[in-house]
Amino acid sequence: MYYRFDPFADHWSRPMTHGVRSFMGADVYRDEDRYLVVVDVPGVDESDVDVTVEKKTMTISVERPALANESLELVSRGRASGSFTRRFYLGDGLDPDGVEASLEDGVLTLSIPVVEQAKARKVELGTIRKAIEAS
Repeated sequence: MYYRFDPFADHWSRPMTHGVRSFMGADVYRDEDRYLVVVDVPGVDESDVDVTVEKKTMTISVERPALANESLELVSRGRASGSFTRRFYLGDGLDPDGVEASLEDGVLTLSIPVVEQAKARKVELGTIRKAIEAS
């Protein structure tokens, strides 16, 4: 049976953006030893980002305040502001204790290590015949 390993398993939550769907857009990449989750959080300071991992759920919470100036009248809103949360389900093949994060130029990057058992490994040909002949 063929099974494609997907540690995120379609458990992506939708960003809560009050009608602005592009805030906290994310891409996910994989190399051999880790997954990288790259999340756009433009205009957000490091102190306004909170990343937590509880069991198998990674939660990103961001606070992006609106421009507060009493002398300005809002004519049109096209930028998201307020509190935003995005959750990612971390499948069994990922190490929730090894998550690392950095924020640079409005891009939050999270590195999630793949557990040793889920890494690709080479299967040697002929191992079954050798095991049968040895018994």
